[in-house]
Amino acid sequence: MRIDTVLVKVASRCNINCTYCYVYNMGDDGWQDMPALISRETITALADAIKEFAGQQAQPFATVLHGGEPLMMGARRLEFLLTALRNSLPMRYPISMQTNGMLLTPEIADLCSRFKVSVSVSLDGPKPVNDRFRLGKKGESTHDSVLAGIEVLRRHPDSEFLYAGLLSVIDPACDPKAVYEYFKELGAPSIDFLYRDGNHSNMPYGKESFETVEYGDWLGRLLDVYLADPKPPRVRFLDDIIKLSLGGHGMKEGLGDAEYGIAIVETDGTISKNDTLKSSFNGADKFSEAWSVKASKLADVFGSAEFKMYHDLQRPSAAICKTCPYLRVCGGGMPLHRWKSGTEYDNPSVYCNDQKTLISKVASRLQHEGLKIDPRIAIQSS
Repeated sequence: MRIDTVLVKVASRCNINCTYCYVYNMGDDGWQDMPALISRETITALADAIKEFAGQQAQPFATVLHGGEPLMMGARRLEFLLTALRNSLPMRYPISMQTNGMLLTPEIADLCSRFKVSVSVSLDGPKPVNDRFRLGKKGESTHDSVLAGIEVLRRHPDSEFLYAGLLSVIDPACDPKAVYEYFKELGAPSIDFLYRDGNHSNMPYGKESFETVEYGDWLGRLLDVYLADPKPPRVRFLDDIIKLSLGGHGMKEGLGDAEYGIAIVETDGTISKNDTLKSSFNGADKFSEAWSVKASKLADVFGSAEFKMYHDLQRPSAAICKTCPYLRVCGGGMPLHRWKSGTEYDNPSVYCNDQKTLISKVASRLQHEGLKIDPRIAIQSS
């Protein structure tokens, strides 16, 4: 099995308290058992493990620094980590960081530039939109501090590389045009819009029922704005749906029929499943085997039967998905969105109807432009 991404939890705590966070506010308590920050001992073990694995897998893989909030580790520990990683991985192996941006400083930006680490910042929109859910520990606004961090990236001499883009969790109650235009004002080269975490047993915020299409309608309005823009930034979710509808390939987990090998390393070195599964039930991201970068060979872990079962979760098992004409594009959605108490992941995504609404609109727009839709999709476009 090919591994595409090793996501490293360098911090298990966060400096803010997003109300929708799957790590801290959706019932899982695994973070409490983890060290607050990755130690130098664990960093060394991680670097050794991925160096060995890089010599065993021909294709390069990406390393993503994540949290909690990864910049809580501070500049000195970050420098130690990046030195260890770059001593193990050549420059052709991408390293990136996902941060809320509030702790970004010129010193941090210099380190990321020196070790070629791109930075993506989480922000949900203009201040009234962002501050509905992305709040400080005492309920205070985070917006202005995030903007200050973005400005650090934009002003850096290596900004074209450093500033990878913005990650935004959708609020279906807000205006997608206002959010899109605001992100353009911030010079975002790329925007990644995410569905809100949730499932059939815990319906996502703003979604009334499985049948309703609040998110599909929001993304459809975003599509109109995006396609009307003569100089748009990249919007990965929409780009992937457009490419897949035309018979191409996407780049995002949860869309299309490509499979992605994703491994998570916790702050203590434990290897776990995709941490978004935490939103399903307490401990959903844990393997029964106690694997760790300190004691396990990554190739053995990734080649095990249990890791394969986790990897196979990417493909939907529900009969309705397997026979659906939208599957070539939709991909069945993210596993966490399929969860339902009793039937577990053997369900269509809770966003199934939202996906159908959006994909149909994309197909209709493409056909209107005289483009040929992939015949394997067989979408009944409006």
